[in-house]
Amino acid sequence: MSHNAVVIVHIDETLSDCEIHNVERNVSTEDGVHSACMNSRTRHLMIVDYDAKRIKSVQLLGQIRSQGLNAKLVGGI
Repeated sequence: MSHNAVVIVHIDETLSDCEIHNVERNVSTEDGVHSACMNSRTRHLMIVDYDAKRIKSVQLLGQIRSQGLNAKLVGGI
């Protein structure tokens, strides 16, 4: 049984389209992540849909930070 959760992550840097795609892809490949996306209008905010039993929000944040980005959890939906 999955325990779906959604979190919003704020990324401080201004990223190009290619960089956004890379961050989305890297986060999406984490075990337990269903999707990770950034909207073109809210380029600093990433929405991540994940299984909270398989991965924690702090782990998602760590994955984004490991890409050299300054990020913080904004909250869940």
